Amino acid sequence: MRRDVRILLLGDDGVGKSTLITSLIKESYVANVQHVIPEVTIPPEVTPDNVTTHIVDTSTRPEYRDSLESEIRKAHVICIVYAIDEPVTFNRLGGHWLPYIRSLGVNVPVVLVGNKIDLRGDDVSNKCLEDEVVPIMNEFKEVETCVECSAKQPLNVSEVFYFAQKAVLHPTAPLYDSREHVLKPACVDALQRIFNLCDLDKDGVLDDAELNEFQRKCFNAPLQLQELEAVKEVVKEHEPEGVNEVGLTEVGFLFLHTLFIQRGRLETTWTVLRQFGYGDDLTLRESFLCPRVEIPPDCSVELSPKGYQFFTELFQVFDKDKDSALKKSELEALFKTSPGNPWAHTAFPQTTITTELGAVTLQGFLAQWSMTTMLDYQLTLRYLAYLGFEGDTTTAIKVTRPRKIDRRKGKVQRNVFLCYVFGAPRSGKTSLLRGFLDKPFSDQYEPTVRPFAVVNSVEIKGAEKYLVMEEFGMQHETEVLQNKKRLDKCDLLCFVFDSSDVNSFSYVVNLRKQYHLDHMPSVFVATKSDQDLVLQRHEVQPDVYCRNLGLASPISISVKSRQMADLFNILTAVAMCPSIATPPGFLDANSGTRRMRYLTAMGVAGALIAVCLLGVRLYRHNGPSV
Repeated sequence: MRRDVRILLLGDDGVGKSTLITSLIKESYVANVQHVIPEVTIPPEVTPDNVTTHIVDTSTRPEYRDSLESEIRKAHVICIVYAIDEPVTFNRLGGHWLPYIRSLGVNVPVVLVGNKIDLRGDDVSNKCLEDEVVPIMNEFKEVETCVECSAKQPLNVSEVFYFAQKAVLHPTAPLYDSREHVLKPACVDALQRIFNLCDLDKDGVLDDAELNEFQRKCFNAPLQLQELEAVKEVVKEHEPEGVNEVGLTEVGFLFLHTLFIQRGRLETTWTVLRQFGYGDDLTLRESFLCPRVEIPPDCSVELSPKGYQFFTELFQVFDKDKDSALKKSELEALFKTSPGNPWAHTAFPQTTITTELGAVTLQGFLAQWSMTTMLDYQLTLRYLAYLGFEGDTTTAIKVTRPRKIDRRKGKVQRNVFLCYVFGAPRSGKTSLLRGFLDKPFSDQYEPTVRPFAVVNSVEIKGAEKYLVMEEFGMQHETEVLQNKKRLDKCDLLCFVFDSSDVNSFSYVVNLRKQYHLDHMPSVFVATKSDQDLVLQRHEVQPDVYCRNLGLASPISISVKSRQMADLFNILTAVAMCPSIATPPGFLDANSGTRRMRYLTAMGVAGALIAVCLLGVRLYRHNGPSV
């Protein structure tokens, strides 16, 4: 909601514009006032909505024409004043002033103000006002309301400016079609989303507890039982389908807001909409969807305990059949209050843990959000807002310590790790990633044409960690390896080669050489160990190459035979203690010494146990089988 309102008074000379402003300020009638009152500023503490109000007077004299047009363009709301004793000034509302405002390309709320009602005598009311004004309001949708007043008595003067403020802060036009007397589609959509978020048990009805929680969130005050019953009685009287034995239905919720608007209580509906993040255009505010978070260089973002708790509870609410998995229809219901499934354009649900029928388990659901938060934390923030996270969404995430500091200290305390997977075509990268999720093995080869990332949890000494593995395909490998920011986000590299293909190893060696990757923690993996081992067409064989770098020998696996040699635990362990898989020469060069060392496979495992206390078998040398 804006924090200031600029009110412009417009109308023919002599209708009392300047006198109205003076009567408001002095709280009494002033007979002789100057022709144009200087701009008046009313501080926020004396206005109902705590906003600064600027009131601007105008004149129709030729010498004021340029300033008149300028002020019209700057106004947030325009009050067109006419004199009730001069019918010509009323006729000029639709005949001159409203068309003139439109001709300037200005589209702001307009309040019609009938001044000098004291001239009617003792009976200042006008029973014909609605009949007189409705044709104008039907033709000019920018007209919010009409107020009659007297600057002389004074009567209804403060109401004029209250309604002007209200037209800006709580406008009718975005919410309600005055011609059809119905809520506008965008308003219906927003209120339906709010209803669905407040329906905590997802039974399609707001019971008394849910209504009171809604009341607390929006107005910070619960309703008494008799008040709740009175609200439901009003709805039941006018809209029988709006209430059932449980509580208020969606139909009833929409009816209530229609009633608020029709009775001039737009501030009620606007308070609800703004509390749930909506702006004046009835879209969710960008500041609500994606609040500012400072992410220092080389840091990553993870879900906090609050974030994991929220997504766990969300999963449980939408797991209607209580089978501990979300099938397609349940996922659709879960994302009903959002633009849709955030992973619709990815390989999801093949990116995480599912049942045999493809339903996402709780483990898979949390893992998927862990990966999303690491790769695109702003998307997670948006969906926390869409899905109804209570309070500041930034409390659902946390920023980690910079990776470079972790690597220098030799130990990482994060919970989510990113591993890039590189290798020649047909080396088994995709099968490796699918194997990580225990997906069925397929002999059919499909080249990777776009990045493919998967995630799963890995238990390390009783603690749950998440490992994200991402491959890119030949078309995108160069783009990633040349991008320092992308590499800085990565915890380790996994170089995959086919132990049955003579040219496969050279491919990954050339990548390392071409892009100078010695500084990156690296693990070499020999796939297809169930097939015949061949000598690689390279100047040295893989185990010698790794030994020369001071790294452990390649880990030999077969996804097809499900012989994985604890690979994923090893990758996670390396991510946690990156120094054990970084060429020692590089580490020593950074520390100012040239002390070369070689960690044997068992030495690495010992280092992990001693330094990281992980208790996993790391780099046990399993030579490729023949």
